[in-house]
Amino acid sequence: MRRSKYEKPAPREGGSLKTSAMIASLAAPGQRTKAAPFGHALVELAKTRPDIVGLSADLSKYTDLHIFAQAHPERFYQMGMAEQLLMSAAAGLAREGFTPFATTYAVFAARRAYDFICLAIAEENLDVKIACALPGLTTGYGPSHQATEDLAIFRGMPNLTIIDPCDAHEIEQVVPAMAAHKGPVYLRLLRGNVPLVLDEYGYTFELGKAKTIRDGRDVLVIASGLMTMRALEVADALRDDRIDVAVLHVPTIKPLDEATILREAGRGGRLVVVAENHTVIGGLGEAVAGLLMRNGTMPECGFRQIGLPDEFLDAGALPTLHDRYGISAAAMARSIRGWL
Repeated sequence: MRRSKYEKPAPREGGSLKTSAMIASLAAPGQRTKAAPFGHALVELAKTRPDIVGLSADLSKYTDLHIFAQAHPERFYQMGMAEQLLMSAAAGLAREGFTPFATTYAVFAARRAYDFICLAIAEENLDVKIACALPGLTTGYGPSHQATEDLAIFRGMPNLTIIDPCDAHEIEQVVPAMAAHKGPVYLRLLRGNVPLVLDEYGYTFELGKAKTIRDGRDVLVIASGLMTMRALEVADALRDDRIDVAVLHVPTIKPLDEATILREAGRGGRLVVVAENHTVIGGLGEAVAGLLMRNGTMPECGFRQIGLPDEFLDAGALPTLHDRYGISAAAMARSIRGWL
C-alpha cells in the first residue's frame, strides 16, 4: 500500500522512548501511522468552507490545530488558557454564521467549561465543533490530564452529538461530517502520529452508524475509539485459540445506533463484550447495557465490560498503564479467555 507524505511507520522496539511517546503514542511497534490527521483534514475542508474557523486554548500544537493555524492564520484565534472564554467565543462566532472548531484537552472541556458548553452552545443548538485531545487513558500525565469520565459527563447533555473515532483514516472522514452536521459536536480526538487501521477493511464513516468490521460466531466485541483497534488485534490473537471474534465499531456514542446494536447483540451463541477507553461508569458500556435491558434483549452467553476502573489512575508510560488497567490487547484477550 502506497504511503502518503503524512504517513509513516511507528518506531520499532529497542528505540528510545521520548516523552511525547509516553504521553500520547498509541501505535504499536511498526504500525502504520499518519501525522496530524485532524489538522490536515480541517485545512482541506477550509479550502471550500470560508465559514470554518479554528480556536485554541493555548494548546494548538497539542490538538494538531497548529496545522490549520499555519495554513489559515487569519481564521485562527488563540484564546489563551481560558476554556470558558474559548467556548463562549466559539458560541459567539457560531451566532455570526461561522463554523468554529474549538480545541483543547478533553479534561478541560468536560470539567472546566461544562456549563458554558451546555448553556451557550448546546441549549442554543449552535454549530460549534468541540475537538478534544487526550480522551480516556491516552496520556501518562495522571488524573489532571486523563479524561476518563468525559463521556459520562457529556452523554446527558441535550443536542450534543458525541464521536469517538478509531484511527487516522476515520478522523479524516469525521471532520467534514462534523462540519456538515447541524448542531454542536464533541469529538474525542486522537492527535499526533495516529495509527491507521480501518483503511484495510474498506471502512467508511457515517455519522450515527455502527458498523461490523469483522464477523465472528463466539464473541461480539462492541467497541469505540482506540478500543476498536485493540479489538481487532484481539480477534487475530484469539483465532489461534479457535475463538471467533466479531467486532462492531460504534464511533457515534450519541445518538447511538440502537437498531444495529440490538440486531448484533441479539444474535444467539455469542458472548457480548463492550470495550471502551473510558471508565466503566456512564460510558458506552452502560449505554449499551441500558439499551439491551430496555428492549428485553439479553445475550444468551452473557454481557461483560472492558473499560477503565472507577478510580483516579496512575501516571506513567502508556503501554504499562493500558496493561495495568485492562485495555491493552493482551489484557483484553486474557479477560475474554477467562469469561469463555
